[in-house]
Amino acid sequence: MARYTDAVCKLCRRQGEKLFLKGTRCNTEKCAASKRAYPPGQHGQGGKRRSKLSNYGLQMKEKQKVKRIYGVLEKQFRRYFKIASKTKGVTGKVLLQLLERRLDNVIFRLGLGLSRAQARQIVRHNFIQVNSRRVNIPSYLIMQGDVIQVKVKEKALNKIKEILEQSKERTVPTWLEFNSAELSGKVLRLPGKEDIQQVIQEQLIVELYSK
Repeated sequence: MARYTDAVCKLCRRQGEKLFLKGTRCNTEKCAASKRAYPPGQHGQGGKRRSKLSNYGLQMKEKQKVKRIYGVLEKQFRRYFKIASKTKGVTGKVLLQLLERRLDNVIFRLGLGLSRAQARQIVRHNFIQVNSRRVNIPSYLIMQGDVIQVKVKEKALNKIKEILEQSKERTVPTWLEFNSAELSGKVLRLPGKEDIQQVIQEQLIVELYSK
């Protein structure tokens, strides 16, 4: 599957806000979005002031923001929306719940990855078991009651512990439970919008796709 391979800091600058795509580094002085708080490209700093976005522009911007946060491309994002629209409940909130339930996001939320991109790599490298079965699909959707376990050899184990040390100041959300001694987590309940730390106006996305 195709993935965005350019510098992720450009995405934050293009969005006009921090998306925390590099994890803890985004809170340091090295953050490019803080040092260069203007859009990337030759017209970014000296170009004309951005015009006010239309309603459609705001909807597109919010969609792009959510796609960038979770690291999914358009085709997959549309599929999530289609599932959400057919699921009982508020479509926008169901959409966000589906994205939060992705295995790579859960690994990130547990502190086993400094960013979702790194968490995706950890899943791809066969380091993760769900309910005692090896799962290497980042988009795998977890369910309530699922147990996630890290199963790696000594060399990789040291790397995981190093990541945990760097992410120790992050709080594990209340819908998850993490045992640092056993490197395992449990899904206590399905996530809600209130569990998402970043401000997302999901209704704009629903309006965009409902046209």
